[in-house]
Amino acid sequence: MCLSSTLLNCWTGHPLAYAVMKTAQEMLDAYIAAEKAVLLGQTYRFGERQLTRADLAEIRVGRKEWQAAVTRAASGGRRARWANADFGGTT
Repeated sequence: MCLSSTLLNCWTGHPLAYAVMKTAQEMLDAYIAAEKAVLLGQTYRFGERQLTRADLAEIRVGRKEWQAAVTRAASGGRRARWANADFGGTT
């Protein structure tokens, strides 16, 4: 059992799957950093694009996509066998 704080430090799967997981984790980390910077009222730069607070929704969409990619890679590409339901809507 690996006690590392990151999944990549415990990786024992196929090297190509590791590369996919590493890329997905790096992108997720970048989106989290961008989200934090924008939430603190700063701007953030992705390559040549500069994002501001108005772009927070776009950043969150990207973060969710990369979080899903990390989750898929961690499960070997298999989909989760469970899902969360939200029954908190209005009637």
